Amino acid sequence: MLSVLQHQRQAFVSAMPESPALRDDRLKRAIALLLENKEDLAAAASADFGNRSREQTLLTDVLPSVSALRHARKHFRAWSRGEKRRPMFPLGLLGARAQVRFQPKGVVGIMAPWNFPIGMVMTPLACILAAGNRAMVKPSEFTERTSDLLATLIARYFGQEEVVVFTGGVEVGQAFSALPFDHLIFTGATSVGRHVMRAAAENLVPVTLELGGKSPTIIGRSADIDQAAGRVALGKMMNAGQICLAPDYLLVPREQEDRMVGALVSQASAMYPTLLGNDDYTSVINARHRDRLRAHVDDARAKGAEVIEVNPAGEDFASSNGNKVPLTILRGVHDGMTVMQEEIFGPLLPVMPYDSIEQAIDYVNAHDRPLGLYYFGCDRTEEEQVLSRTLSGGVTVNDVIFHVSNDDLPFGGIGPSGMGHYHGVDGFREFSHARAVFRQTGLDVAKIAGLRPPYGKATAAQLRRELGK
Repeated sequence: MLSVLQHQRQAFVSAMPESPALRDDRLKRAIALLLENKEDLAAAASADFGNRSREQTLLTDVLPSVSALRHARKHFRAWSRGEKRRPMFPLGLLGARAQVRFQPKGVVGIMAPWNFPIGMVMTPLACILAAGNRAMVKPSEFTERTSDLLATLIARYFGQEEVVVFTGGVEVGQAFSALPFDHLIFTGATSVGRHVMRAAAENLVPVTLELGGKSPTIIGRSADIDQAAGRVALGKMMNAGQICLAPDYLLVPREQEDRMVGALVSQASAMYPTLLGNDDYTSVINARHRDRLRAHVDDARAKGAEVIEVNPAGEDFASSNGNKVPLTILRGVHDGMTVMQEEIFGPLLPVMPYDSIEQAIDYVNAHDRPLGLYYFGCDRTEEEQVLSRTLSGGVTVNDVIFHVSNDDLPFGGIGPSGMGHYHGVDGFREFSHARAVFRQTGLDVAKIAGLRPPYGKATAAQLRRELGK
């Protein structure tokens, strides 16, 4: 891996500056890779998950990647233009000029997760290529077929000096995170992110960490309950809840809790009248994660929670030989339960009642800052209260997850949910070096400003002007 990194960096330095035409061609090739192989990619993802619908992979992996690549291709020339800055007074009046140039960093490492095994490679790659970088990719070993196919396709569409994929397990991932990249982006669990950041620190590699956490959903008293329930259920059951931005728990006005739970059951049942044989409903990635989710439910039940399994066809999940898990609503939860201590990453939905919006806000603020936060309601005063008094990576109002779909909005976390941003111009700048350039005037500014020894009257006058007597 180190030899490939050195080869890419040498190619990068030899080619400086990376021309707009070459960047455009790389983005175009990445789009072609996805469009020309979308069916094979969807089939590989379904095989990795045990069941994942073709439509979901196209909608949530391929389409967002193509959108990000097209957006970058359309705008990267404008993003690449330098910015004029104002020289410190009076240097500007004397003819000095200042600007910021955005230059590619070099070789960027991508460590991608299994939940969106195509999108979490190709979406950051859009910003990386648009900025003029080369890339090395380590996809997840949990989605082995998709990772192997991506490695084959990227080798077909890109030279090894441009983009290359390394597959393998934990050992490969550890070696990859320890490479002296010019930048590293990791998407995955917070616990693993700590190890990645520690490894990157050994080489002072700047990192972008896209982690996760427990994204809260606040249902305001002014919310349309049926609409909110439908949108929450869709976001929670999409990819079987295996989304870093999935609504992790609900905060609901106490007097509306029964109605909200009933609406969730109704909306989920309408979308998925059956589950086990329904190709539209995705499996949990493997037996280990299925058992982890069942352990959360068992723990919550043992500690007093009411467990509502949304199983409209009365199917026998316990006897099935697959890894599908139904939407399971948990009422009467508290922080002593594991389901309220860890990111769920599955179709379990705790519901907590609140009496005042201040109480809901205080609960959110008492816990780690999440990657996403969702508010439903038409009370603009209350909405502003939620937005101004909480912190999260991003927010969607009157829906869930959708802020990540906007290519012109930055996507990233804060604190334990991550650091750094990508998507659009923010991603372009994340993977670029903002280089300061100052052009000095022909005048002897140092002498005029009293900077040149021996210090005398000019120096004293300058100090009085700037600092006072």
